[in-house]
Amino acid sequence: MQLDESAILWSAPERERAGRPLIVLLHGYGSHEGDLFSLSPRLPLAATVASLRGPIKESAGYAWWSLAGQNPGQPDPAAVDAGAQAVLDWLDTVDYTTVALLGFSQGAALALQLNRLAPDRFAATVALSGFVAPGIHAGDARLEIVRPPVFWGRGTADTVIPAAAVDRTQEWLPTHAEPHIRIYEDLGHSISTQELTDLTGFLAEHI
Repeated sequence: MQLDESAILWSAPERERAGRPLIVLLHGYGSHEGDLFSLSPRLPLAATVASLRGPIKESAGYAWWSLAGQNPGQPDPAAVDAGAQAVLDWLDTVDYTTVALLGFSQGAALALQLNRLAPDRFAATVALSGFVAPGIHAGDARLEIVRPPVFWGRGTADTVIPAAAVDRTQEWLPTHAEPHIRIYEDLGHSISTQELTDLTGFLAEHI
């Protein structure tokens, strides 16, 4: 599985990217690389932003893994790993000083799985309206030691992410990360202005 590099949206031309922090944006299921890219002007200016497109075409957009035959909130961990590995393979070709992740929904689950595949790689992770994939992962033991900073934001009115997936993430994060958990009253499956302010401050502190 490979990413379409021609589809990546960058906040800076190639000549200005080297030697800078990198923030990688990971969109939700059925969306595209332009969705989260609208947030880039609000993100820390010192960083280059790259918004990726999921490698699977599905549901009038793109996905990091297929939802066909999957239970919501209970994806096949191997399928999540495959999507995450595609991102890691691409990162190996990019010049940056530190790298942070910002994912929404399925992209948030992918961001947390990326930490499990590469526990020492990410300076910070923002997971919005998402969850950690089920099961015990080979990288979990290392994460218990490294405990990278993770911002997990969700709304009380989010009816997309199943309660069991939220509960699993609530239990997993404190032992595998330095968690910054924010819960927003009456927020659905979306990103609020306050949440954007909070995550921007979090990224500025850690990159």
